[in-house]
Amino acid sequence: MSEHKLRKIVEHNSRLKEQLELPRIPVSQASEALIDFTRTTKDYLLPSQWGPPPHDPFASQTGGSCGCSVM
Repeated sequence: MSEHKLRKIVEHNSRLKEQLELPRIPVSQASEALIDFTRTTKDYLLPSQWGPPPHDPFASQTGGSCGCSVM
C-alpha cells in the first residue's frame, strides 16, 4: 500500500473516531425538546397564536416619506 493511500485511510479513520465521540441523544428526547421550544418561544409571525408583536423602536416609522430619493 502506498504512503499516500495509507495516510488518507488513517486521516479518515481519525475523523470517524471524532464523529463517534460526539454526544448523541435519542430522537424522542430531541423531538420532545423541539416541541417544548416551539410551545414556549413566542413567534410573532403567527399572530393568531401569540398576538401582535410588541412595539419595536428600531422598526421604520410609518406615515410620511421614507427619506429615500431616486437619482
